[in-house]
Amino acid sequence: MSRPQNKTELLALSTNNYDKLLIHIDQLPTDLTEASFHPGTMNRNIRDVLAHLHEWHLMMLGWYEVGMTGEKPEIPAKGYTWKRVPELNLKIHQQYSDVPLGSILNQFEKSHLQISQIIEKHSDEELFEKKRYHWTGSTSLGAYFISATSSHYDWALKLIKKGLKGL
Repeated sequence: MSRPQNKTELLALSTNNYDKLLIHIDQLPTDLTEASFHPGTMNRNIRDVLAHLHEWHLMMLGWYEVGMTGEKPEIPAKGYTWKRVPELNLKIHQQYSDVPLGSILNQFEKSHLQISQIIEKHSDEELFEKKRYHWTGSTSLGAYFISATSSHYDWALKLIKKGLKGL
């Protein structure tokens, strides 16, 4: 499916990619769900990838909450610029390094549901009209949700498959 152009497509692609990711993980033998990926990536296992997705959900929820009050959220996070995202991702990695996979999975499922519920509340125009909200700059609210859901889930599935390849 190409990039979503309306709420129906956004929810469908987000759900589809989310389901693909979780089905893939669920079908793996237990030894692979806990396995370390091949060297060369910061996210070293499935837990790391899901924690990354969950934390970016939380950041998106925070941006949305602040932005919809008319304020300008600190994007991507307080003290970070887009150029410093690798440092932010390292901080996320460290923050969740001792959290068990089952706990991360539950948190990820909850934050995905929160994002989906917010998307549901908006019209196509509210989601896809560029520059509608001051805090989204020159893009649309929907573009933020695409990045936080369907695109990110697709990235995660590819990373997991690549990381486990040959193990």
